[in-house]
Parts: sequence; C-alpha cells; structure tokens
Amino acid sequence: MANHVAQIKIPAVYYRGGTSKGIFFKRSDLPEAAQEPGAARDKILLRVIGSPDPYGKQIDGLGNASSSTSKAVIVDKSSREGHDVDYLFGQVAIDKPFIDWSGNCGNLTAAVGAFAVSQGLIDPAKIPQNGICTVHIWQKNIGKTIVAHIPITNGEVQETGDFELDGVTFPAAEVQIEFLDPADGEGDMFPTGNLTDELDVPGIGRLKATLINSGIPTIFVNAADIGYTGTELQDDVNNDAAALEKLETLRAYGALKMGLIKDLSEAATRQHTPKIAWVAAPKDYVSSSGKTVKAADIDVLVRAMSMGKLHHAMMGTASVAIATAAAIPGTLVNQAAGGGERNQVVFGHPSGTLRVGAAAEMQNGKWTATKASMGRSARIIMEGFVRVPGDCF
Repeated sequence: MANHVAQIKIPAVYYRGGTSKGIFFKRSDLPEAAQEPGAARDKILLRVIGSPDPYGKQIDGLGNASSSTSKAVIVDKSSREGHDVDYLFGQVAIDKPFIDWSGNCGNLTAAVGAFAVSQGLIDPAKIPQNGICTVHIWQKNIGKTIVAHIPITNGEVQETGDFELDGVTFPAAEVQIEFLDPADGEGDMFPTGNLTDELDVPGIGRLKATLINSGIPTIFVNAADIGYTGTELQDDVNNDAAALEKLETLRAYGALKMGLIKDLSEAATRQHTPKIAWVAAPKDYVSSSGKTVKAADIDVLVRAMSMGKLHHAMMGTASVAIATAAAIPGTLVNQAAGGGERNQVVFGHPSGTLRVGAAAEMQNGKWTATKASMGRSARIIMEGFVRVPGDCF
C-alpha cells in the first residue's frame, strides 16, 4: 500500500488589494523551515499558489492564472525604529518554479496595513475606536518606507465604503498610501543619468526611452515607436505572440542599460523587474469594462507589462514611476502629458483612470523623488487555513 503524506495547514488570509489579489501570511505562522529565505519557503509558496503549472491555469492552488493574482505576502512585526511591520512580497511565476523577490507590489500594499491591524501586529494604543490608524511599513524587497492610512470603525478595519477604483468591480473603503523616498536610495533615480536615452533593440530599431527607478524600475517608451497608440486593451497585446516577444526583448535591453542585469540572458530570471510601459498623449478610448474614457479627463495614456503580459489596469509601483516621471520635465512621460511641472497626474489605463500624486526635486544636480501618494482599497476575501502536502518542501 502506498505511503500517503498528510497535508499541513497554515494560517493565511486571502486579500484583494488594489487591483491585485494575494495570499497573506504572518511570518511566525509559516512552518519553521519557511520563516527564512530559501528553497523551503519558495516551495511552500509555489504550492500554495499552484505553480509551476504547465497548463497555465493554477487550478491546484490559489492563483488565478494572471500576474495580478499570483502573489504572496509575508508580514512580520518590525524591529526597525519608526516602523510597525515588515512587508515582504513574492511575485510567483505561473508556469515556472520561480518566485521573484526583486520588487514591491504597490497594489497589495493597500492590504498590508489592514492585515497588520487585524492580525494583532499593531500596538493597540495606536488603533482608534473610530478614525484612521497610521501604519508605518518597512518594504523589505526594496528597503523603503510606506505609510498606510487605514480607516477604523468600532475598533476594527473598515473595508466597505463608496470608493471606486477602476479595475475593481465593487466599491470599498479608501486606503491612502504614501511611498516615501520611492527612488532607488543606492543610486541615481535615472540610472544612466539621463532623462531620456536611446536604445538599439533588434527587431525594433533605435528608439527613445526614459529609464527610471522610482517605485519600481521602469522603462518608458513612446507608444508610436513600437507600433501602438496607448489605447490598447489586454487582448490587443496578449494574443500577439510576436509582439510579446518584441516587448520582452525591449525589456531585456532596457534592463541591461539600467545596470539591473549584466547579460541579456539574466532578464529571464528577473521577470518582475524592470517593467516596460508605453505612453501617448490623451485620446478617447473605450476601457475593458465598456466605459468611455475621455481625453479631456486624463493627462496621459499609459500601458504597462507585468510578467510578460499587458496588465489589466496598472501596477501600484508602476503608478509611482508614472507619477514621478510625469513630474519631471524632459521625460517621455512628462512630454506625453504636455510638458511643464506638475505634482499629480491622471493617467488612462486599460480599465479606466487613476490619479497619483508625486513630488520630485533637484538635489545636488540630480532629480530625486520625495513622495508619491495614491488612493487604493483592500478587502479580505477569505481567511482561515491554506493546505499544502506535507512533503512539498
């Protein structure tokens, strides 16, 4: 008779944060072998999400077969002064046994503070009976501070409300998020030192690009230079295998120019970063929900790729990059938005629009971002235990 291995159960919460979904864990609730970085942790999280899945559906896990829903978060009390919790994010590949720990998820950030409050990771003295609980988050992937303002009603996180977020079907309570000093603290926010560069990419040719590291490393190009208008929806891009290959090649050359990789082959193992996005001046278009977005209501059009596919809305971290670049005259994003100085931008994405604030200033001859802010929302979908086979790690 076969020797069957029992499943183990791990306390977890399944959240919708912004336009993403992910499974949240307290670090102390993970099996001891998975509480530190390493193969055991990755194997458990891969099994939870249902990866790698050669069918690309993640049927045997909590993933939903898109980069927006193939995500894992680990939260822990922080020992860092001035911070409440540490937040670690893993972008789980769908068809490969791989988790990318190189960047943050801005959308799921909206749920981190709420998770911390509801899981007892916040000092009770900081939580009002009614009002706003301010949670200081240390984002471990990128070494940055994020401040989340969590609405509290009757001593508990308020999740319902009338805040509408394009890309999310139902309204919820708004969570204000501030990304402090979002640019790369170890180097120039513009890694090449230029607001615009030129890339020579096989199959595409020579084109202008803005390479920025704010929120997340991002490569911005003009939509027209790659044969797009900036009004594309997912099916326009994701069903075109040749286009996806070209965009991945462009991303790899941009990553090389940014110094994020030393050889083009390394881009395949760094899928989460950098992002590739294209911009265009405003024009009317119909969003994926069928709603018309008017050119007069936006400053710029932006489309961005995530894990090799066009994102259905916009990544939160890429939104920070968009707002920062829009605030700096001379970048492709700023030029597409009409030029000039600004402290906020409203951009059009496949699901609708988003307003993001940003502050950038020149210091010692270099541009730096001091803060970016946006409104998101988060909601618990399910909580309890997730089960995985006991021999999966």
